[in-house]
Amino acid sequence: MKILTKYILKEHFAPLMFALSALTSLLLLNYVAKNFGQLVGKGLAWPVIAEFLLLSVPFTVAVTLPMAVLVSTLHAFSRMASENEITAFKASGIAIQRLMIPVIISAVGFTFFMVWFNDQVLPAANHRLTTLSNDIARKKPTFALKEQVINEISPGRLFLRTARLFENNRMREVSIYDLSNPQTRYTIHADSGLLELAANQRDLLLTLFHGSWMVLEPENATQLRRVFFQTDFVKVRNIANTLEIDTIGGEKSDREMTVCELQRRVVRLVRARDSVFRSMKAIDSGVAKSVKLGNTSNGIGGLYCHRLSGLKIIKTASAAELPQAPGQAPGQAPPQTPAPGYKVPPMPREVSTPDMRAAQAEQLKLQIGLAQATIDGDRVEIEKKFAIAAACVIFALLGAPIALRFPRGGVGLTIGVSLGVFSFYYVGLNAGEALARANIVPPFWAMWSSNLLLLSVGVALTSRLGREGSTSRGSETSEFFAKVRGWFTRRGSTG
Repeated sequence: MKILTKYILKEHFAPLMFALSALTSLLLLNYVAKNFGQLVGKGLAWPVIAEFLLLSVPFTVAVTLPMAVLVSTLHAFSRMASENEITAFKASGIAIQRLMIPVIISAVGFTFFMVWFNDQVLPAANHRLTTLSNDIARKKPTFALKEQVINEISPGRLFLRTARLFENNRMREVSIYDLSNPQTRYTIHADSGLLELAANQRDLLLTLFHGSWMVLEPENATQLRRVFFQTDFVKVRNIANTLEIDTIGGEKSDREMTVCELQRRVVRLVRARDSVFRSMKAIDSGVAKSVKLGNTSNGIGGLYCHRLSGLKIIKTASAAELPQAPGQAPGQAPPQTPAPGYKVPPMPREVSTPDMRAAQAEQLKLQIGLAQATIDGDRVEIEKKFAIAAACVIFALLGAPIALRFPRGGVGLTIGVSLGVFSFYYVGLNAGEALARANIVPPFWAMWSSNLLLLSVGVALTSRLGREGSTSRGSETSEFFAKVRGWFTRRGSTG
């Protein structure tokens, strides 16, 4: 059995590596093509470009690894069935389900790897990639002047034209157009000038000789002021071709946070949301009845963090179940620590008119909606990390019986089934995410519905393996369609 296990895994290894590298390369090229304009024309060093490409790989692998598992499973079992190796195994008394065990176990290993990858590697890479992309976006293109052309020195603000530009950075017949102040237009003409960088290597210094300033104010369009000079100095800040690397980064988005970071933020936001809800209920119970609070269960994220680091699972109670502080009015929120960036409004001391009460209740309702949107987004991201990881096992369980059902499908079967499954799975995943973020569908069902449906199909197909009629000679695509036509013919004759 060890020889058989090694042989089956060996048959899957080469297709897995090929599919993973090919799919990752295609998606990576697509991502780089979309961001090509951000990279070119800015004089970026090769280490910066290499880091950008390297940081783009993790979120691509998170999608392509489950795809590669399905492709390798379809290809390997289809090849073994077409060359009658499956028939030989059955003749030796080995059940087809036994042949799938090494693949399923390997897929389980990939699932655990993907859980760690999606939780630790992917958020860190996404955060670093976002920070680097922001740094590149702030970088200005390489500064270069051209003769007889109006050069944009500062975007939309300062323009320069020179008739001649010499190698020692000297210019002849210089004109500068300053549009930075919409109330006043400045035009500078000089016979010659000198171009150089300041000591900080970022600012541009222009030294102009024998020229004049012309000032035009739109309010006094009939008047033109002109000032002559022998030597004048113009300083343009932050014009040099430098890339400032941010080593700290800003606030993390939901895709840049680990599962436990998301889970802790969900717990804090739920507490803050319930506190605001009680405040609103005390002001206007009618508006409170129209507010729909989402589910407050910890879900798979709480269980994972509890197992991972011993984090105590906090049961989040509803607004009516939260304990009241001594001397606290019924329905009043106890003091809570608000989530970062979310300010809980203080309890109103006295509201004099019904209109003021209604206005304040509507404001609190809006804040509850914003908090609920963040909670739903975080819970969706948590469920997605585990759902995509679990797809490795589901795709392996689905691919083997399909390949054995149509053994002579070859490469066409592999490509066709893979595209169909991928399209269904990721369309369902994206649609579920949109519904869950809108608080229409619970995050668990939004992210796991596609998994559960494909799992049921895979289990049903696997249970039928080895039955009479499921041979490598009796399951060709043409025979399948012949059976369908025969079924419709019998239905028509009986009708």
